[in-house]
Amino acid sequence: MIHGRVQGVWYRGWTVATARELGLVGWVRNRMDGRVEALVQGEGAAIDRFLALAQDGPPAAQVVGIDMQDALVEDLHAFEQRATA
Repeated sequence: MIHGRVQGVWYRGWTVATARELGLVGWVRNRMDGRVEALVQGEGAAIDRFLALAQDGPPAAQVVGIDMQDALVEDLHAFEQRATA
């Protein structure tokens, strides 16, 4: 979960582009409470790089924090943007 000013600033689009560039699979979506939620799967070094970049996100974003937790592996083949939950 990404907290801060992360909706309406192209954070989801940035996430998709960045994750794909790093060879990651997963998804990203807005949450009704103003956060952005993402599931990221791939090699550890690529995930670490993604998380470092996600601390800033796109230029208009103001990330306050990222809550991370392990999740069950899903059978995913790409990185996509999903509907708001």
